[in-house]
Parts: sequence; structure tokens; C-alpha cells
Amino acid sequence: MKQNMSTHAEELKSGERFAFGSNWRRFHRVLDENRILGAEASLRDMLNVENLQGKTFLDVGSGSGLFSLAARRLGASVHSFDYDPQSVECTEELKRRYFPDDSQWVVETGSVLDLTYLGKLPQFDIVYSWGVLHHTGSMWEALSNLCPLVSEKGKLFIAIYNDEGLCSRYWLAVKRAYVRFPSLRWLLVLIHTFYPFLPSRIYRAFTGRLNRERGMSAWYDLIDWVGGYPFEVASVKELFDFYRVKGFRLENIRTTNRSGCNELVLMKTPTSTCVE
Repeated sequence: MKQNMSTHAEELKSGERFAFGSNWRRFHRVLDENRILGAEASLRDMLNVENLQGKTFLDVGSGSGLFSLAARRLGASVHSFDYDPQSVECTEELKRRYFPDDSQWVVETGSVLDLTYLGKLPQFDIVYSWGVLHHTGSMWEALSNLCPLVSEKGKLFIAIYNDEGLCSRYWLAVKRAYVRFPSLRWLLVLIHTFYPFLPSRIYRAFTGRLNRERGMSAWYDLIDWVGGYPFEVASVKELFDFYRVKGFRLENIRTTNRSGCNELVLMKTPTSTCVE
């Protein structure tokens, strides 16, 4: 764990990584019951369930801890881990607030790229990783590493940034500049506040619709969007083909035709091989 934290600190200092955990700590200031209910509703909707009673739930890159909390409130036994020490602290804080001393919710520091760590985990009914794997620096490796963690007929729920070609390469440059040049950060945020998809998100936040979608915050989403580095993208077809050959079947999908994430829920079939 110490080595993991040291590496993370070095990446922040060298301008190779955005401080996701720091942003999530600020998000906790606005976290309320409505946002939690929005997170619960998004899980029920995409997983097509009323609750998660009797299910095991792995939150890969738990971030703020909001969706670990939502899964636990829906009845799942939850295992949360994150590479970012401050994100781990955020998740632990939500557990302390809502489920103190709960043996059915485990929070750890870990990396989806660490096969030794992953090899110690059991399989789960639901493996969830929303908006995380494209920030690892090795997205396709991370996507592959999830396969053995899904139980037979279990579900994998991922969200990955949409590939927009030249536009995605532009955002890669913006995000790299954000983490490498601290003096430019607020300027970059200001310049991109009115990027086409952001006003609609801000409007939905003020009208309460954003809370009902995922329980998130327009402002902290903006900071995450402008600064979120490393940054990789994939098309829906690439993701579908990648998991199809590994024995996964598409169960649900929500796509975007602009900057943002494509969401896929896939079921692991009995013939799944989970090989490269």
C-alpha cells in the first residue's frame, strides 16, 4: 500500500495525474439525500433491478464513494477500492457516516492494474467501474483485468469516454496542460465552462434533473472533465467487440454522440474465456 501511495504522489507532483480524490472531497460538501437517491436510481435503471439484495458488488475506482454507498443501501455486499488515497478516504468517510462498523462493506486501496491485488479478490455478481478505466493510463489492460472478477452470469457495468476523433485529441491536450501547468488551471476551467455539453448539464443540475440522473454535481463534474488526466477513449463498437470475444453479452447500453461516456452493462456467459 505504501508503494502504491508513493507512486500516486509522484504522479501528481510530476504532472502525470489529476487529483481526482481532492475533487471528490469537495464534492462531499454538496452530497445530500437527493443525490444519493439519484445514484440509486441510476443503478436500478441500468442494471434493470429493483434492489441488490443478496448480490455482491465490486466498485472499481470508488472515487467519492457515492455509488458504493448506493449499492450498499440497495442491499448489496460491497467491496470498494481506488488507486487514489484521497478517494479511498472519501469512500471510507461515507461508510463511516452511513454504515459504521459494517462488515458487508469493505474499503481498500488498490489498483485495477495490479494483478497481485486483483488475484486476491473473489468474483462478484456485479463489477462496476463508471468513468474510471480511461484514467488509468492503460485503459485496455484495465478493461481486460475486470473479466476474471465477474462471476458466471454476473454483470459488468462500465462507462468509458466516447471517441470523438479530433475533438478527443483536443481534450487530451487540454487535460495534459491542466495537470502539468498549475497556473493555467482556472483559466482552462473558465474557457471551457461554456463548452456545448456543459450548459445543459448546469441547467439540469439547477432543475434537479442531474441529481435524478446519477446524483452528481455539474461543477465538480466540470473540474473533473477539464482536468481528468490520464485520458483515453473508445467507441461503442470497440468496447462491444472487445468484450464479445471474451464471452460477454450486451445487456443494456446508453450511448452519447458528444463528449461524455458510453455506458454498457454486459453479462458474463458460461462460455466466457477472459483471455487476451
